[in-house]
Amino acid sequence: MKKSLAHKITLSLLALVLLSGCSDLFDDPNIQSNPNAVTDVSIPTLLSGALVGMTILHEDTDVRIGAIWAGQLNGLSRQHQGYAQYIVSAQNFSWSPLYPVASQARLIQTKADAVSDKWTKGVGQVMEALVIAKATALYGDVPYSQAFDDIKYPTPVFDKQADVYTALQATLDNAIQNLSASSGLAFAGQDFIYGGNVVKWKAAAYTLKARLYLHMGNYTKAVESAALGISSPAGDALSPHGTSQGIDYNQNYDFFRVNRPGDTGFDGAYLPTLMQSRIKSANTKTDETALYNHYFKVGVVSTGTLDPNVVDGAFTSNAPNPIITYYENQLIIAESQARLGDPDKALAALNLFRSSLASGTFNGKTLSATGRQYDAYVLSDFSPTGLANPTKAATTQLALLYEIITQRYIYLLMQYEAYNDVRRLEKATPVVQLPIPLYTGSKKPERFIYPQDEVNTNPNVPKPLPDQFQKVPIFQ
Repeated sequence: MKKSLAHKITLSLLALVLLSGCSDLFDDPNIQSNPNAVTDVSIPTLLSGALVGMTILHEDTDVRIGAIWAGQLNGLSRQHQGYAQYIVSAQNFSWSPLYPVASQARLIQTKADAVSDKWTKGVGQVMEALVIAKATALYGDVPYSQAFDDIKYPTPVFDKQADVYTALQATLDNAIQNLSASSGLAFAGQDFIYGGNVVKWKAAAYTLKARLYLHMGNYTKAVESAALGISSPAGDALSPHGTSQGIDYNQNYDFFRVNRPGDTGFDGAYLPTLMQSRIKSANTKTDETALYNHYFKVGVVSTGTLDPNVVDGAFTSNAPNPIITYYENQLIIAESQARLGDPDKALAALNLFRSSLASGTFNGKTLSATGRQYDAYVLSDFSPTGLANPTKAATTQLALLYEIITQRYIYLLMQYEAYNDVRRLEKATPVVQLPIPLYTGSKKPERFIYPQDEVNTNPNVPKPLPDQFQKVPIFQ
C-alpha cells in the first residue's frame, strides 16, 4: 500500500479495463479513454472502472477458493488441486484489484462532494462497503481507517475486524442518507448495475447491512435492515455479460470452459450430493432437479465428469453474475427470525424465497419448469417426523434452521458468502451445520492469509502471521 493514490488509480483502471476480460462489458466511451494520457480522472470514468472492478471481485480466484473451501466445488488439477488440499501460501493471495477498487470508490465520493452530488457519493459508498466487506470477512483485521491516504499513511494500520464492521455500517448509513437526497447528477449511462436507479442502490445498501449484521450475530438488526432491502428479483445487483471472448465473458465461464477446463469440477464435492438428496426424496414439496441441471452438466470436460454447466445453465458466457440479491435478503430474514424464536416469520420469509424459485427466476436466467418444485411449507413439515426434517431434529426451530441453511448453501454457489456461512455457522447459536466433509486432513480452512506483498511492505501486518486454519475474530 505504499504506491501513491494517483498512480494506483491509473494502473488499476488500466488493468481492470484492458486486462480483466471485461473491458467492453459495458460499451461506454468514458471507460475507453487512456488513463495514462490524463492527469485527472472524471467521475464517469471512475464509476465505470470501479464498477468493472467490483464485478471482477465477485467472480475471481478468491470466489473459487471460497467455493472449494466450502465444499461446493472441488479442485482437481494444478493450483486448484492445491486449494482443495488446503495448501496455500501468502503468494496465492493478492489485494489487487481489491484495494485499488476500494480506492476508486472513495475517490468517486471525494469528487462527488466537490460538485454536491449526493447520489453518486452514495453509490460510491455502497461500492466501497461491498469491497471492504469482502476483505474483512475473508482476512479478518484489515486496513480501513487509514487505507485511502497513501501520502499520510503509506503503511496503514490493520483495524480490528469488529471495528471494520462497525465502520462499514456507518458507511452504509451515510450512503442511504445520500441516496435519499432529492436530487443528484445523472450517471445512468455509466451504471451498468442499476442504470442510475438510486432506489435500487439504497435497497442494496440495506441488504448489505443485513448481511453484515448476520455475520456479527445481531439478528434483530439484520431483520430490520433486510425489511428495507431488496424486495424482489427485479432489484438484484447482477453484473451483465455477453458472448465475446476476451471482451465480456462471464469470468466463471472464462475459467471453467476457456482457460482452465478440468482444473475444477463437482466430482467429489458435497453440493451435488446434497442436491441429489432433495430430488425424489421424502420431501414431496421440493424437487431440485431443475436447479441441479442448471448448475451441473455431465461430460463437458471429459466422459462422465460432473462439470459446471457452461452449455445452457448458470455458467454460460453471458450469464449474469450475482453480487447481492433478493434471494439472499429473504434467507437473511428467515434465518434471523428463526434464531430470534419467531418460526412463523421465519417460515414466511423462507416461503417467499421458495415462491420466487418456483417461478423460475434465478439470477437473471430462467430455470427449466421440469423438476422445479418449491411448494410452500407449513410448520408441521418441520416436526420430528415432518417431511422437511431429514435429520429428525428434535425441535421445529432446529429443523427450520437446517432447511434455511441448506437453501442458503445451495443458492450461494460461486458466491463467497457461502464460505462465510460455513465459518459463521460454527459460532451461531443454536449451532446448526451441514455435514460438509473435508477434502483432506482434519483441519478446516478458516481464513485467507495476508498477501505476500503486504507482508513485505507493511510493518503493521498482524504478528505472528495467522495461517489458513486460524479463525477470524468475528467467527471465533
